[in-house]
Amino acid sequence: MKKIFCLLLSCLMISLQMIGQPTTYPTSFTVAQDGSGNFKTIQEAVNAVRDLSQQQVTIHIKKGVYKEKLVIPSWKCRISLLGEDKDSTIITNSDYSGKAYAGLDFVGRDKYSTYTSYTVLIQGNDCTAENLTIRNDAGRVGQAVALHVEGDRFVMSNCKLMGNQDTLYAATETSRQWYRDCFIEGTTDFLFGEATVVFQRCTIKSLSNSYITAAATTARQRFGFVFFDCTLVADSAAKKVFLGRPWRPNSKTVFLNTTMGDHIVKEGWNNWGNAENEKTVLYAEYQSVGPGGQAGQRVSWSRQLSAKQAKQYTFKHIFGDWEPAVNPQ
Repeated sequence: MKKIFCLLLSCLMISLQMIGQPTTYPTSFTVAQDGSGNFKTIQEAVNAVRDLSQQQVTIHIKKGVYKEKLVIPSWKCRISLLGEDKDSTIITNSDYSGKAYAGLDFVGRDKYSTYTSYTVLIQGNDCTAENLTIRNDAGRVGQAVALHVEGDRFVMSNCKLMGNQDTLYAATETSRQWYRDCFIEGTTDFLFGEATVVFQRCTIKSLSNSYITAAATTARQRFGFVFFDCTLVADSAAKKVFLGRPWRPNSKTVFLNTTMGDHIVKEGWNNWGNAENEKTVLYAEYQSVGPGGQAGQRVSWSRQLSAKQAKQYTFKHIFGDWEPAVNPQ
């Protein structure tokens, strides 16, 4: 009887100890198509992250071409997508605006729109992406987004974004995004959206005669798209490219210390066929260089910043209480 009592007491103590211990959740997963990791698809790994995580979770992605329509929803935050190599870790899809749905539709519609054409959608806050390529392979069929970001405090480093029209949708006015040391290519308005965004040391490649940016900054935002130390290059077919045009009237886009190829037109900026936009946009440059960076013949309603004005473009001013590790100034 005494032995049974002692055994029951021991089991009870072990149970109480287990109850008292906090549950631990993984801080990393590995995705590999050959089955050597935790998952074979990136979406499976995202789904495995604890909802509303309060710790950063790294998803290591082995080399391969991942044909996925990847979604990081708002309740999956603090996720870091870390590719093995930016040239051979590739996420790709080929949806585009006007394409018929093959399966479940979006909000009762039967075709994709610009807003649902993404290859990758990031809605969660505090997410990052590094050492990978995100492509939309639909071709020149209209709007076809590679990366669509709505979450706040998003950072992308050493990545490639590849597509044609509307490659990167930097969405929502409450989103702050930082792209550093990235390569981004496209045709028309391929950097567009409402977010506050810094592009730092990025190579921006135009594939055709068109427009690079189409910001939709609201009147409530002090900053829109800001480029630091970037390089603007072009395919041989692109010989007349504008720095930007306003998707919405209060568009704000500023290039600082940017090298511009001869594909950039002397006027620099376009009003999207509406002279009223000239009264509300903020289109500015500071010390642009290169054949396309000559300030003398820019449109009269754009600005050339003074050194004092340029000093206002710091992460502290642009991003407020969010302080990424490296400041551009």
